[in-house]
Amino acid sequence: MKKYKHILAGKIITGALMLFGAPGFAQTVPATNAQASSQIRPFHINVPEATLTDLRQRVLATRWPDKETVTDQTQGVKLEQIQKLVKYWGNGYDWRKAEAKLNALPQFITTIDGLDIQFVHIRSKHKNALPLIITHGWPGSVFELLKIVGPLTDPTAFGGRAEDAFDVVIPSMPGYGFSGKPTGTGWGPDRIASAWDVLMKRLGYKYYVSQGGDWGSVIADAMARQAPAGLRGIHVNMPATVPADVAKALKNGEPAPAGLSEKEQAAFKSLNHLYTKGGGYAALMVTRPQTLGYSLSDSPVGLASFFLDKFNEWTYSGGDAGKSLTQDEMLDDITLYWVTNTAASSAQLYWENNTNNFNAVEQKTAEIKIPVAVTVFPGEIYQAPKSWAERSYQKLIYFHEADKGGHFAQWEQPQLFAEELRAAFKSLR
Repeated sequence: MKKYKHILAGKIITGALMLFGAPGFAQTVPATNAQASSQIRPFHINVPEATLTDLRQRVLATRWPDKETVTDQTQGVKLEQIQKLVKYWGNGYDWRKAEAKLNALPQFITTIDGLDIQFVHIRSKHKNALPLIITHGWPGSVFELLKIVGPLTDPTAFGGRAEDAFDVVIPSMPGYGFSGKPTGTGWGPDRIASAWDVLMKRLGYKYYVSQGGDWGSVIADAMARQAPAGLRGIHVNMPATVPADVAKALKNGEPAPAGLSEKEQAAFKSLNHLYTKGGGYAALMVTRPQTLGYSLSDSPVGLASFFLDKFNEWTYSGGDAGKSLTQDEMLDDITLYWVTNTAASSAQLYWENNTNNFNAVEQKTAEIKIPVAVTVFPGEIYQAPKSWAERSYQKLIYFHEADKGGHFAQWEQPQLFAEELRAAFKSLR
């Protein structure tokens, strides 16, 4: 992490941060009640060793189901694949290395609308860097975004120009990671979007842009609808572009509407798979996040298999996430959910927002009046056709179909993703 030293200087001194690294879960600079409402406090992670010991014991004591009765993944994650990952989790994986990745970056926490929001904030060394807030999704986390930090904040070290630089803010969504867990209802995309604007203004930014994939796309769309002062535009890599007639056909199990182009027909086919065979995970969280949480909060292997199922399906890997992500990368993300016990609280976001996140009408994209940029990756859940994007977003300023990457494009293809953001936001600087 040497390349971040110049960024850390003057923001957080690592030695000072270590003062807050005494035994405990995660530490912040103490604040008075009056200060806590708006103060930005340094944040440091130190998961108790007892939590990690308990995790390893649970992993090694797993009671396995019988092997699947098919040769493909139509019944879910194959026993051989999950056992291989879990064996490494219990005997070779080191959470402390993942923890160090986060602690090497400037982390903070602040209270917005009564809830603690933990975030990473990296200022570029380059002048006139464009402030950018990036929102992760499910089953992702800040870990899926770490590899794009360098290319975005220090572009000259990654084939870009100084004028391509961004200041980067990466918050953990409410109920995710080390952010606070809502104790009541109401923390849906609109409320998160409002909180993100508060965060950017609190950091001193008069203008900024927003980016997101998965839930991050939904929140970026919500920010664009709200159009707070200073938000210049958004970029999404899972756009809500499905027209009303297509959404109706999918919902009712009807054939594709007549007159669709080849790309529109391909998009319909992908979405039809999601509706008929690939959406069970979401149906559980939309309807019963608490019931699901009992299993995922008690069984680390249950949590890992639930996530691995989506890593397999949503990476640009032909169904084998190991071709796109390393075991450590997948386990960093899974372990973060485990040590923070956020399986249930993260799933509650689906219950809060139980609409179709791909449907342009339900996501009200027609209300968006500010600039929108879209990148479509070949391994995305569906490849949004440009024709649908143009109908959905009134001010579409950028649309590009990438040749690599999937739903977790930031994780899988960080350099390519950074280049997309440079191009997408070039006209908004």
